Amino acid sequence: MKIDPDPDIALVTRLLNDNGLPTEDLRGNHGVRFFACSSPTGLHAVVGIQTCEDVALLRSLAVDPATRDRGMATALVKHAEAYAVQRGVNRLYLLTDTAETFFFRLGYRPLARIAAPQAVRNTSEFSSLCPDNAAFMHKSLSHDPEPS
Repeated sequence: MKIDPDPDIALVTRLLNDNGLPTEDLRGNHGVRFFACSSPTGLHAVVGIQTCEDVALLRSLAVDPATRDRGMATALVKHAEAYAVQRGVNRLYLLTDTAETFFFRLGYRPLARIAAPQAVRNTSEFSSLCPDNAAFMHKSLSHDPEPS
């Protein structure tokens, strides 16, 4: 499985739309770095990371239903985490209304939305695109104490 560090944004947007994920804030200079699993037959999975100072928002994880259960989602999340560490990110946050169990298995833990750092609160993903009832989760990428 090859991870593409610079997938075509039109293909990314199509896969996100097909999976019911928000794309409204991806026009122009959106500040989200995408990684994808692709092959000569197309784009199969994607994840985005939006760096916000020393934290980041993991977002837009989507897998084409025809290629699920092949480990692509896990590989992409691990790749995004490594990318974040290289950029000095200490903690990753995410919002999900469908994949809480998946992210829990990868070490992400629930957190009250009120505990979100201001940099994450300022993102459109947090402030307006994801529903208020979406699970908010975090993962430390360093040995810093976890927020409560």
